[in-house]
Amino acid sequence: MDMFLIIALLIIVSAIYAYINARFLKLPGTIGIVTLAILGSVITLITENLSPDIAKNLTVLAKHINFSTTVLNVMLGFLLFATAFNLDTRKLKKEMRPVLVLSTLGVLISTTAFGGVFYWITGLIGMNVPFIYCLLFGALVSPTDPVAVAAIIKGSKLPSNLETIISGESLFNDGVGLVLFLLIAEVAQTGVDNLDIGKAVILFIQEVFGGVALGAVTGWLAFKLMKSINDFQTIVLVSLALVMLDSVLASYFHLSIPLAVVTAGLFVGGRSINADNKERSHESLEKFWLLIDEILNAVLFVMIGLQMVNVPFISNYWITGGIAIVIILGARWMSIMLPLTFLRRSLNINYSSINILTWAGLRGGISIALALALPESPYRHLILSGSYFIVIFSIVVQGLSLNKLINASYKKD
Repeated sequence: MDMFLIIALLIIVSAIYAYINARFLKLPGTIGIVTLAILGSVITLITENLSPDIAKNLTVLAKHINFSTTVLNVMLGFLLFATAFNLDTRKLKKEMRPVLVLSTLGVLISTTAFGGVFYWITGLIGMNVPFIYCLLFGALVSPTDPVAVAAIIKGSKLPSNLETIISGESLFNDGVGLVLFLLIAEVAQTGVDNLDIGKAVILFIQEVFGGVALGAVTGWLAFKLMKSINDFQTIVLVSLALVMLDSVLASYFHLSIPLAVVTAGLFVGGRSINADNKERSHESLEKFWLLIDEILNAVLFVMIGLQMVNVPFISNYWITGGIAIVIILGARWMSIMLPLTFLRRSLNINYSSINILTWAGLRGGISIALALALPESPYRHLILSGSYFIVIFSIVVQGLSLNKLINASYKKD
């Protein structure tokens, strides 16, 4: 299918779903769009059983989208940059310690806990998934999705410090989670006996710290360029070029694209580019990236719903999918509780925030994209289906109830 036709159809479908939701369903934007997209896919799957010829026309869009490549190599950079650009860096600096702890140590704890429990339970029910693949499953569902999180908590009664922690954690743990996923995936392919610990550590440092360094340097250069001019169109072009440059350079030098664009976004967004008191370029640029964020957000969640057509649903996958949901919630809770228990004197969060932080751990397009990027193996379909269960539950169930949990927790305020 022609690329322009794919893009046009995605925008058209996104606009239709967004209108139906805004006009009739009146659900939060992200949840409403995903729900409608899933319903569309379910209707398509039912139609496929009744009339395969008609279903061919309905599935053509989903079948022609390379979801993994589109999200990881194209959309992710723009979405993360937009979120980072509009994040209040002054608040982030105050909460940087819990953000860094939860986005690094938290991801490692969640991955390990999920992998261990999933390995034990699948062994009990006779599925016998190798431990390395259980860890791989844990690595791709442990990072929270900043796009989904930001869309859900927007306008809630969440305290400012907790909102900053949730948003900041979800921005940084994507980069850490992606690097961890790649390392475990390599071990799964080459075997534990061929694992070079030294090489793995160097690769991890290169990806993480190299990505941060790249984002800091390019962000500083872009800021200087934008600060020196008043032409808003050129400022917008420089910001767009910054995201694309970081994505290209990070990919070429094997650095973390998420960490590069997040660092650049925080650097540029945290400093005003206004030339003088009469210029409002920075505020206009914030609105531009907010618009980009909302448009891509809608398209991304339509794509998530459409991908349901490509997910193999076999009877026992429903069982493992349900089990995976329970395990990831437990792993998420543990990844917050353990750092909080041992580092509670240095972390600016309390025990009453654990339930909110746990329930706010929404998963989205990144988990689906990583699952689709898995190499062929006997366990690929199981992990893909389980990831889809977790993402849909996360967005629809957790997303619909998150603000209610927040309001209930702070009703006295």
